[in-house]
Amino acid sequence: MDQICDDLIAEHADLDAVVAALTEDDWGLATPAEGWAIRDQISHLWFFDQRALLALTDADAFAEDTKRLLAEGGTAASVEPGRAIGGAELLEAWRRDRASLVDAAREVDPSTRVPWYGPSMGARSFITARLMETWAHGQDVFDALGAQRQPTARLKHVAHIGVRARPFSYAINGLELPEAPVFVALRAPDGSTWAWGEPADDRVTGDAIDFCLVVTQRRHPADTALSVVGDAATEWIGIAQAFAGDPGGGRAAGQFRTEE
Repeated sequence: MDQICDDLIAEHADLDAVVAALTEDDWGLATPAEGWAIRDQISHLWFFDQRALLALTDADAFAEDTKRLLAEGGTAASVEPGRAIGGAELLEAWRRDRASLVDAAREVDPSTRVPWYGPSMGARSFITARLMETWAHGQDVFDALGAQRQPTARLKHVAHIGVRARPFSYAINGLELPEAPVFVALRAPDGSTWAWGEPADDRVTGDAIDFCLVVTQRRHPADTALSVVGDAATEWIGIAQAFAGDPGGGRAAGQFRTEE
């Protein structure tokens, strides 16, 4: 738990360093997520970090909060708190509550089941999912600013969730999971290889950053250099979803291009 918490803190810090320099006008810049500004991305993270703390510490209260949330519009409700305050106040609130989440997570047995909006998760996987969310919504912020960020070894957490979520991607789309396994082999930022499964006819290979962008639906597969071979692999990559909730709209083909 300490290791994944340390990695989550590092992911927070990378995004924090970017938004801490924003002017109040910058907080209103549009991101690739339709209708969402930078402030909405941070508000979303802040809102669900609060819910994550509740899920870790009081499952019954989390269940009641979930009922209220769904009645009030689900994910859309997560942007309203940030729109009611200034950027500096939002940043301080996010800093405070994300720190509380990490402090609580360090005290939890990694195998403890934690409720969430999809299937419950082990505590370590739960915090890994918060890292994935931070990275994904952080990508929207970087894209809004036209900025590049350096890939890190923390991408392995995002990629792992993306691979493990293959059955969920089918279930949430009402599709049957094919029997054919899909082999995934990715180039890590340090040049090493991260692999899942055994070599198979169906496979996805390429840079880890491209895979992570696709499974978090921050890039259309056609706008990456991923190699996708086989019917099962192609179908999966077309619907891949590393996050809980309804199927996302993703990004349109051509919105971003990977430079050769």
